[in-house]
Amino acid sequence: MIRVNLLPHREEKRKARRQQFYAVAALLTLLAGVVWFLGFSAINGYISSQQETNDYLEKEIDVLKKQIAEISSLKEQTDALLSRKQVIESLQGNRAQTVTLFNELLRRIPDGIRLVSLSQDGRKIDLNGEALSEARVSTLIRSLDESVLFEHAVPIEIRAMASNSNNSLFTFQLTVMIAQSSPDAGKSGTPIRPGKK
Repeated sequence: MIRVNLLPHREEKRKARRQQFYAVAALLTLLAGVVWFLGFSAINGYISSQQETNDYLEKEIDVLKKQIAEISSLKEQTDALLSRKQVIESLQGNRAQTVTLFNELLRRIPDGIRLVSLSQDGRKIDLNGEALSEARVSTLIRSLDESVLFEHAVPIEIRAMASNSNNSLFTFQLTVMIAQSSPDAGKSGTPIRPGKK
């Protein structure tokens, strides 16, 4: 009977298995390291790309903000120019209306009355003048009320004044309104001195 000692053979097998296990563990560790490195690199690449995109968007937003500020400034300038244009157009229109009102006013002044001053505030016109009699002032008031351009002529004051000649002379102050249906001649305070007497 032959006896065979298998202990060295088993020990070699164990040793081979142990070496195989270490080799597989080292390979798995290496693979895990490679996967981690690739993942880390990919994530860093995405983060860098996103950061660049964010920086680009911030720069574009700054450019858009500047453009919006310029547009707002241009809009303000446009509004100011339009406002000035409307004022100029209004003044040009009022110039013709004022001439019409003055012509009508002078046509309504009867003989024996001289206007000393005239001022306008919106629709209200203040008249100051001199008359040869109180009746002529009453005639002026009636004449203004009959006009289509004027209404509500109201005497404020009629006063006799001293005169070097034998003729009596009266100063008067009255207000009259521009009729609602008439164009408003605007605001003015221009004195006129027509020599009608």
